[in-house]
Amino acid sequence: MEYYTQRNGLRKEIRKTYLIDDNMYGVLFDCCTRYKKYLAWKYPVDCADGRGIYSIDDDMLRRDLTYEVPGLYRDECDNIAVPKNDAYGFLAEYDRYSILDYIEFVSANCKDISNVYYHKYFGHEDLTFADTNDIRAEFESEINNLFLKIGLLYQFNEQHQIIRIEEHGVLNDKIERNVDLIQEDGLKKLLQEAINFHYDKNPESWSLAVEKLWDALERLKTYYSSDKKQSSQQLIETMANGQTEFVSLFEDEFKYLTSIGNKFRIRHHENGVVDIKDIKHYDYFFNRCLSLVSLAIKYLIK
Repeated sequence: MEYYTQRNGLRKEIRKTYLIDDNMYGVLFDCCTRYKKYLAWKYPVDCADGRGIYSIDDDMLRRDLTYEVPGLYRDECDNIAVPKNDAYGFLAEYDRYSILDYIEFVSANCKDISNVYYHKYFGHEDLTFADTNDIRAEFESEINNLFLKIGLLYQFNEQHQIIRIEEHGVLNDKIERNVDLIQEDGLKKLLQEAINFHYDKNPESWSLAVEKLWDALERLKTYYSSDKKQSSQQLIETMANGQTEFVSLFEDEFKYLTSIGNKFRIRHHENGVVDIKDIKHYDYFFNRCLSLVSLAIKYLIK
């Protein structure tokens, strides 16, 4: 629903971010709670007459989540809950991105309720579960809508995994398909790993994405032979497609990207290299390097 202030451009735009704060965590957790009944087939509380399941066993779920999603916030009674301050106004440390694992867990384990029977004697509803999980699509759609609503740059993909998204990134489905067509297994593996780390919902993986991509850049230079200089020149001339000006352009770009990889903490971690402290800079490095690599790939898979 679009409200008055939104229709008339009076509402402040939601800041889009990858960082999950306490309130966002709570909103996403509440959505999972609304769908908990669809997990009752796995953690059942059976009706006393044995005719069906009437509730989910929260203790059984809590114990299982100790190992399935160990980073979830837990209150003073060890129950999974919405983060809140204790009696002294302090909030315990917790893994904010574990809520995304919990969302994937709910998605993977929900089943459709095929029948609901109100059990008048006990005053509860007995549930019968089907072997289908159509409810999964509804849940994932609601989560994706919440991501948009609260400004989190994540979404469920078609493989039922949460990935982070970039509004202006270089990476797209066509580049991924081109990577799959690369004949040289080492290069293909490095690029696939870089893409997977780049999509990962945990910011700690984004530095690995850049590192793998720069490794792929170096591997690319030896695509034609182990003589890096000769192979690089052959690749550049192929990419230039007969235009001298583009030979110079690509030579400069390869050299500059190599310099970036050596100067910043990307491929080297000894003293003297420049630390990357702002996670947004990883996207800049990734997209800049991928622009050149993805162009080169187009000439390699002809």
